[in-house]
Amino acid sequence: MKILLVEDDSMLGDSLLRGLTGSGHTVDWLRDGALVEAALQAQDFDIVLLDLTLPNCDGLSILRGLRARRQTVAVIILTARGDVADRVTGLDLGADDYLPKPFALAELEARIRALTRRANGAADILLTCGELQLNPATKEVRFRGQPVVLSSREYQILTALIRRPGAILSKTQLAEQMYNWKADIDSNTVEVHIHRLRHKLTPELIRTVRGLGYQLVEE
Repeated sequence: MKILLVEDDSMLGDSLLRGLTGSGHTVDWLRDGALVEAALQAQDFDIVLLDLTLPNCDGLSILRGLRARRQTVAVIILTARGDVADRVTGLDLGADDYLPKPFALAELEARIRALTRRANGAADILLTCGELQLNPATKEVRFRGQPVVLSSREYQILTALIRRPGAILSKTQLAEQMYNWKADIDSNTVEVHIHRLRHKLTPELIRTVRGLGYQLVEE
């Protein structure tokens, strides 16, 4: 999951960065609200975690601008403003969820999974493609009924592919699912992880579309 964290509190931001990264997400962290629009134009994110009290541009203004530009990225507001009126305002402006501070990381991750299922039009927690199953809640992967042990990078690539079965994802799109802005990425990193996934699953499951990228297909 590619997440944009917008939070000016250094202690909370660092805690969320470590916690979400440790759960297998790729997180880019901004402390300045004025940088959000440029970040969303530069990369695709699955979810924005948005604080309301930010320097230079408050969270509600950011949210209002996102929806005015028809950007449909999911937004979860994270804020100390827990009054009902504040929640109503945030939701009416286009937030997908609202989580008052303080909150438990486990609850935030559950809300992220729920939004992801909703975005994919699926009530079932399992992501499937043919005989391949992936459970985002437990990080368990099964193929033909048998558990498959993956590295965190392999899991991130497979998750990106299985969320859009049949779609062609470029190397750049897959790399963005694995690394944040600060990472120094080798040119063949994606190919190496794809090769390992094919070895652990089956070569026919991930198809190379020459010049475009990779595609997850049923056998």
